[in-house]
Amino acid sequence: MALALEGIRVLDWTIWQQGPIGTALLGDLGAEVIKLEAREEGDPGRGLARLSGMGLADRPNFYFEANNRNKKSVALDLKIPEACGLVHELVARSDVFVQNFRMGVAERLGLDYETLRRHNPKLIYAHGTGFGPKGPEASAPAMDQMGIARSGMMLAVGEPDAPPQPIAGGIADQMSGVVLAFGVLAALVARERLDVGQKVDVSQLGSMALLQGLNLSAKLMMGSAIPRVRRAAAASPLWNHYRCADGLWLSLGMAQGERHWVQFCRALGHAELERLWGGANAAQPAAAAVAALDELFATRPREDWLKRLCEGSADFIFAPVNRMEDLPEDPQVRANEYVTEFEHPQHGPTRMLGFPVGLSETPCAIRSPAPELGQHTEEILLDLLGYDWDRIGQLRERGVI
Repeated sequence: MALALEGIRVLDWTIWQQGPIGTALLGDLGAEVIKLEAREEGDPGRGLARLSGMGLADRPNFYFEANNRNKKSVALDLKIPEACGLVHELVARSDVFVQNFRMGVAERLGLDYETLRRHNPKLIYAHGTGFGPKGPEASAPAMDQMGIARSGMMLAVGEPDAPPQPIAGGIADQMSGVVLAFGVLAALVARERLDVGQKVDVSQLGSMALLQGLNLSAKLMMGSAIPRVRRAAAASPLWNHYRCADGLWLSLGMAQGERHWVQFCRALGHAELERLWGGANAAQPAAAAVAALDELFATRPREDWLKRLCEGSADFIFAPVNRMEDLPEDPQVRANEYVTEFEHPQHGPTRMLGFPVGLSETPCAIRSPAPELGQHTEEILLDLLGYDWDRIGQLRERGVI
């Protein structure tokens, strides 16, 4: 079955997570992704799990695998001009070039957009940065934490008096990688329609501002952002989360709380709660209703409450508050293949994050694991650039590859 980006070749000169996850998504869609790595050490993401003290003897490096599946690896020393010339040859035969190095690095090596477009005028050139390509801090270094902090996200979670909250999982890198893939797709469509190549700029700051879009829009148009709210003082008892007897949490999301309140209290078997909120009392603070629900939910395990809320014809809006260890077994996650499994050549059946978009005619798939460093160097030089073994041997002797 055909894949959406089949026939598109992407040169991936990226490290860590921001760029690699963006190109991994393009690979999921069917693009041929050739990862350009430093000859000796490769992408530093290869060593992150080990540096964090995780033993990897019998399992994949989750960080590198998640960000680099469906790719090929070419290892070369870009400090040698001949290696950059080799990249220029690859650019002439490719559709997309992606990098996420600080401003100035690509220019020094002759891998900037203006240089590469001379080798391929219709090239899509994508650059991921921390704070954007313009402004006084365009060339400032950035890691994921900076994107979370500067975008306001750290002060958008938690209760009003809580200190800034870190968020695990490389959220700013992940979000800007998704936006990078989105930008590349838009540029590919524009090239198809208008016959032009172009540069795509994406940053952690801009991507996280998009993630914070509604909050930022409130500030821009109303004069103040959506405030953090103390859970006990929520405006509605049905837009809140509650701890159950087993320590697990249940989230309620009924924006039209007053419409559901009476049925909700009766579904829980406690019609006496109706008087605490709703109807003529809807304008009063919901603290008493929240406190009563706190006490009530704490009397039974979460599964009991979930079953009770599912009974009858009421259309309640609720969900369990999953821990990360719960997510792979969530029935909706499994049914929609948001987590999928493939056969890893070294580790056997391996579960990985699936592609979040369903495409009925061109479904995405994990076709290959993350590559070993330089695993495909000779293959690319032989099959794509037409080098012979003598020339490849000379390049290896000179330390180019």
